[in-house]
Parts: sequence; structure tokens; C-alpha cells
Amino acid sequence: MALLATANRGKLEELKSLFAGTALELAMPADAGIVLPPVEETGATFRENALLKARSLAAASRGWALADDSGLEVDALGGEPGVHSARYAGPEATDAGNVAKLLAALRGVTDRRARFRCVLALAGPDGRTLVAEGVFEGSIATEPAGSGGFGYDPVFVVPGLGKTVAQLPFGGKQRISHRARAAAALRELLATI
Repeated sequence: MALLATANRGKLEELKSLFAGTALELAMPADAGIVLPPVEETGATFRENALLKARSLAAASRGWALADDSGLEVDALGGEPGVHSARYAGPEATDAGNVAKLLAALRGVTDRRARFRCVLALAGPDGRTLVAEGVFEGSIATEPAGSGGFGYDPVFVVPGLGKTVAQLPFGGKQRISHRARAAAALRELLATI
């Protein structure tokens, strides 16, 4: 069993489905009677932040811990919002606030290439770590569309579909997302231990 470094049950369910059929059984820290240690995400990259969170929980639980760090990178903005994706519009930012700031920053910009990036880090009580990354290329719409998903999903256009991620059914997103790609890469690494 590995604990997932989050208090978000939706993320737990998403990752549990991505690791179904593997030896990696995920649970919430609270379900194991462990307090999720607060971790300041001071890393300059998604990889650094994922490792910070995984190692912290592995040390607190004396067991295996899985953490992810992910976000949106927009070419025309020099890779922003990047590691600040969740707080792009400020420390108390909402999804709507982040999207509004992003669209304002891209007003009049024709190069709207972007990608979602996810890094998954699995840390063991013995200090071993496995790290995998998934990237989902796309572009930014000029206005939100769709009611599914969360975060930047309403403005992230899937190549070849002409739809935003928020317009896809959950299963459709689950097959092509950056998190699904990172999980597939981590599944391959798990076979090595």
C-alpha cells in the first residue's frame, strides 16, 4: 500500500483507477491514521515539488508515498503559469480566477500552444524514489467551454478534437490526460522493483 500525498478524494479515485491491476494500492493518509504533513512547494519544477511531497509523507508514515505535481505551461507566456498553476491568480485563487487571468494574459496572442505536465513521485521508507512524467499537448481557447473537469480544463483544447478537456466525458479525459500518461510511465517503472 502507498499513501497519496493529498487530501483530495477525487484525485485519489482518479489515481486508483490509473493504477488498477498493479501492486500499487493507494489510500489517503487520514484513512491510515496519519496526518498529511504540510509541505511548502518551494521547488522550481514539478519534479522537485512532487519529490518534496512524496518524501515528506514517506518519512511521516514510514511507508511508501505517492505524490503528484502538475500544471499548465503556455509557450507564449514563457511556460507560465507552470508550478504556480494552482495559485496563478493569487494565494486564494479559484479555478475561474486562474482561467480569467490566463485569458487576459493571452488577449490578442495568436500562438496559443500549451501543455499540461504531471510528475508523479513514489518514495519509499528506505529512501528509494521513482519519478515519472506525462505531458499532454494542446492549445488555449479564447473562451471557456464545457462543464466537466476542473482547473484549466474549460480552456485547454485537445488537438484533433476541437473540444476542450471540459467537454470530454471523464473516461475520455482519463485515457489521454497528462496524469494518465505519467501513471503509465510509472507503471512501467514499478515493474523494475
